[in-house]
Amino acid sequence: MHDIKAIREDRDAFVRGLTRRGMTNAGALADDLLAKDKGLRELLTRLQTDQARRNDASKLIGQAKQKKDEIQAKALMEEVAGLKDAIQRGEAEQREREEALTQALAAVPNIPADDVPDGAGESANVPLAARAFGKPTGLNNPKQHFEIGEALGQMDFERAAKVSGARFVYLKADLARLERALAAFMLDTHTQKFGYTEVSPPVLVRSPAMFGTGQLPKFEEELFRTVADSDPLWLIPTAEVPLTNYVAGEILNQAELPMRMTAFTPCFRAEAGAAGKDTRGMIRMHQFSKVELVSITTPEHSPSEHERMTDAAQEILKQLDLAHRVMTLCTGDMGFSAEKTYDIEVWLPGQNAWREISSCSNCGAFQARRMNSRYRNADGKVKGAVHTLNGSGLAVGRTMVAILENYQQSDGSVAIPSVLQPYMGGKSKISKS
Repeated sequence: MHDIKAIREDRDAFVRGLTRRGMTNAGALADDLLAKDKGLRELLTRLQTDQARRNDASKLIGQAKQKKDEIQAKALMEEVAGLKDAIQRGEAEQREREEALTQALAAVPNIPADDVPDGAGESANVPLAARAFGKPTGLNNPKQHFEIGEALGQMDFERAAKVSGARFVYLKADLARLERALAAFMLDTHTQKFGYTEVSPPVLVRSPAMFGTGQLPKFEEELFRTVADSDPLWLIPTAEVPLTNYVAGEILNQAELPMRMTAFTPCFRAEAGAAGKDTRGMIRMHQFSKVELVSITTPEHSPSEHERMTDAAQEILKQLDLAHRVMTLCTGDMGFSAEKTYDIEVWLPGQNAWREISSCSNCGAFQARRMNSRYRNADGKVKGAVHTLNGSGLAVGRTMVAILENYQQSDGSVAIPSVLQPYMGGKSKISKS
């Protein structure tokens, strides 16, 4: 969420940032926010004046009574009573105005970092040549992952649809074990090589947690929730939500930072607006598993932490020897909470396409302000909002997709990457059950 004080101090910078995101109404939006802010501040000034006068008048009542000036005392008591009513009405109006300003600010996306390329959509994303790894595999007539999995007898979409509907899957036998192996390999790499702390978080969260990381209120239709009452529990769309909110409402000591966490969880997404997209296979599911990376750090260190997190995500693909590229997302393609994002795209020969397997984002202070998460320096002085970062390390299902398509063999089996073989009981390939 944005700092209204910063908007007040530099409206034009705020408008330029939102305009870069493609918001043609940025100027009108800024003026509306500032009008709400001005109205609130004027009300607060009036309330302070009324409260000060009430306090003074209350003191004068006692003095008037000491002087036995009952007429003056009565007039002052009537004035105090009127001020009390006015203050109560003003405080109710204050709450309404504060809520209106908060809700308006909550719907505004983050401002892009200066070095993010401008553009309206995916075609304007910029590849980072220095981060590219490997070359697309040259396979003859490669099959798609769902064809491979179904032929192995270990991937069943039909029975999953019978039980749960579209965009679900049963994994069985070695593919079920491969999912578990991938998660363990990813967690081991992130904890042992990159120093992340493994966390097993809740997968049901309350509304303030979803608000803190930016899913609510704007993206409610993309979420699953348990009940429709006033205090629902939401199924997490990513472990970014419980991991980032781990520090919600806290003032951290600078010595604790950076705080790095990783978790393997199921994730749940309604995929609203995805009708007709990736209708077959495991690319776009309502339920999927993912290893998430989250960092909490200071403002001066968040850019380098972003690079480090992207290194960690890429390391998984490098050890699996999967060709991939890294794209800097343009202003029009970034997520709501991000100020800069790297997308990692893996090569899928069955689709003859690069597909996203991880997004690593620096959210700056945007989420921290929504969560009220701050830090203090060694002298105990509160310095301001922390910076938060998140990334997939990786999406487990999509990593399995990449392995099936890139390691498929002519006899229908799938070779198991060498780094995963210890996690698969020493097996070197997956064959038909």
